[in-house]
Amino acid sequence: MKIAIPTRNNNVDEHFGHCEYYTIFSIDENKNVVEKEVIDSPQGCGCKSDIAGILQQKGVKLLLAGNMGAGAMSKLNTFGIDVLRGCAGDVQAVTEAYLKGELNDSGESCDHHNHHH
Repeated sequence: MKIAIPTRNNNVDEHFGHCEYYTIFSIDENKNVVEKEVIDSPQGCGCKSDIAGILQQKGVKLLLAGNMGAGAMSKLNTFGIDVLRGCAGDVQAVTEAYLKGELNDSGESCDHHNHHH
């Protein structure tokens, strides 16, 4: 399985569409991180960029996010990528917390476009 995280300064970026880059972790069947890859963030908002297709091509099945609008979340879901919102902190620690079953979706999304946190 592959997990992607919108990243800024090695931490989960609180807004999906404005991150510096994406960190992609490859997870084995024993829930261990076996590979880490970084890809540049495309220009533009998350709901309008082609990032969902790029992540799908890379085999990503889950995106751990700080927050995102409903449009971006819907687009990711359309590409077969589940989203878990409300994540914060170091991307490696967040991934390990998810793998231990310690994270739950916050249920919160940005309710208007270009929301700044």
